[in-house]
Amino acid sequence: MSNFLQFTVFGIMLGAGFAIAATGLVVTYTTSGVFNFAQGAVGMIAAFCYWELVTAHHMNILLAMVLIVGVGAAIAGALVERVLMRRLHGASAERPVMVTLGLMVILTGAASIIWSPTVQRTVGYMIDGQFQLVGINIQYQYVLIIAVAAAVAVGLRALFRSTRTGYALRAVVDDPELLGMAGVSPNRMGQYGWILGFMMAALSGVLLASTQTTGISIQAMTLLVVSGYAAAIVGRLKNIAVTFAAAIAIGLAENYILNYVGPHLSSSLQADVTAVLPMIFLFIALITLPSVRLRAVGRLSSLRAPRVAGGRESVLVGAGFLVVGVVVALAFGDTAFKGTTVLTLGGIVMCLGIVGLSLVLLTGYSGQVSLCQFSFMGIGAFLMGKVAGGGSVIGLLVAAGVCAAAGAIVALFTYRLSDLYLALATFAVADAVATGFFADSRVFGGGGVIVGRIVLPGLSLGGDKAEFLFVTLCFVLVALLVLAIRRSLFGRRLVAVSDSPAAYATVGLDIGFTKVAVFAISAGLAGLAGALFGTVQQVVGTTDFDIFPGIIFVLFVTIWGIRTVSGAFLAALTYVVLNQLWPSGLGIFAGVGVILIGRAANGLLGVEWLNVRLPWVRSDPDGSLPVSAGTLANASVTGGATSAAS
Repeated sequence: MSNFLQFTVFGIMLGAGFAIAATGLVVTYTTSGVFNFAQGAVGMIAAFCYWELVTAHHMNILLAMVLIVGVGAAIAGALVERVLMRRLHGASAERPVMVTLGLMVILTGAASIIWSPTVQRTVGYMIDGQFQLVGINIQYQYVLIIAVAAAVAVGLRALFRSTRTGYALRAVVDDPELLGMAGVSPNRMGQYGWILGFMMAALSGVLLASTQTTGISIQAMTLLVVSGYAAAIVGRLKNIAVTFAAAIAIGLAENYILNYVGPHLSSSLQADVTAVLPMIFLFIALITLPSVRLRAVGRLSSLRAPRVAGGRESVLVGAGFLVVGVVVALAFGDTAFKGTTVLTLGGIVMCLGIVGLSLVLLTGYSGQVSLCQFSFMGIGAFLMGKVAGGGSVIGLLVAAGVCAAAGAIVALFTYRLSDLYLALATFAVADAVATGFFADSRVFGGGGVIVGRIVLPGLSLGGDKAEFLFVTLCFVLVALLVLAIRRSLFGRRLVAVSDSPAAYATVGLDIGFTKVAVFAISAGLAGLAGALFGTVQQVVGTTDFDIFPGIIFVLFVTIWGIRTVSGAFLAALTYVVLNQLWPSGLGIFAGVGVILIGRAANGLLGVEWLNVRLPWVRSDPDGSLPVSAGTLANASVTGGATSAAS
């Protein structure tokens, strides 16, 4: 009985920490219509700042809390709203998702530069000591966290339900113009919401840091509040009381499972369960609870979809791309760069380019946001190494087929979700696979999985030149496939699903089948890319397919143009080059880039000043921008609007 009470107290304490972060999410969403993916990263930065001030420089705890939560977080929240979020007024629902993801990777990238991940940092209790209650020892720190969480929940509920400011905060998203007519500044109310959200994130990060007995880490602290995400979803992103109760319930459930089920599992499996439980709770909350209607950050603006190259033009440009690949192979040969060969890096570019193409098909055409493409890529690489020694074409087929099946399974559970909810679901899948599968020592092992080079009948691709040309050919073929799908009836249905799911279903088409099919094809392409990636690197390991590199790559594709094939290639190229030149700045570059393009829905390739009209390029009949034969992607990246029936 004493163990049960001990587990209960710790579970309530853990849930209280989640509740503070979750209520911050609710406040931000209620006042701006934006779900802040960077909530955990803000808490992580606050935890490291607390360690820096209190542990490293011995500052008074109360003064440090005031500086971090009351000053630093408040100023940061105000700046983020003013500089970033206010610019998104009028953007579609997925744009704030990408921008807050960008903010998250900026903060994690900056933290890795300021605080070396190799150094262990431990945060002590704010209040030392313990007392006995009904025969169990209770830390004063636990009581502090529970009391603060309860005070935050009661205070915020009173603010929103009983004050004029609270009514204004709730009304700012629904009708900012009407609020302005009542003499209240909508911008100021939105800024207050972000200030409160950042303060709650910082407070939760500082309080939960003391519970990390093995020390605080950048990734662990950033993902620690994922259980808070689940609680916020249970509260429908608007009900603080339900959110608080859900967070406590999740904290209790996690602690009971870990203490009652965990001891009966092997040590490695116990670690896996510990890592994936928050993501399981989030995924269950998303697929079992009815989704609330997402509100855009203003009026939606119509988008001019990129033109798609015709079949003949695609083949010609693809052939030209292969010729360039041959020239590159002959020119660089065995040239080395930073410990590897240029052609090996080029092969990685082509493999990541195929992952980018899978995003073009899934997100660019059908509008389904996915953050787990690197998960399918990792599964494909693992299977490639395990099937026939990794050097067989059968391995490529198995990798693509198994990942397509896995993608279909994920889609069957999530096809009713869209925008934010689908992004959260695929985020949960990505982290669960990374921490529960890839991180298991029995999967990749200590030294990684060895993958052999492809052997074709009468032809060996053992050399870097042959391997580079092979993966380049695969990239071109996949690009042609993606463009062919876009020109087909199925491709037009994908665009229709993205434009208006309700209209698509109204005319009698099966939206579920379409979403599952495109998700499966996209996952299969990502799995194929992973298998090819394994043959290029010849050794693949856990760190190759972590959740944060996967999110960063999605942002790279978004920056260049997630609706174009050339955007996929340029994203892969810049990702690999920057990863070689400044790996610690990869997240900062991606985050800053996706924030700077703001409302440019078609990415950099959709900015008109980047288009060059060539003499042999024909214009659209309506006189809009031309179709360019200069890229593998499409004839133009800003041609006339593409309708679902075109």
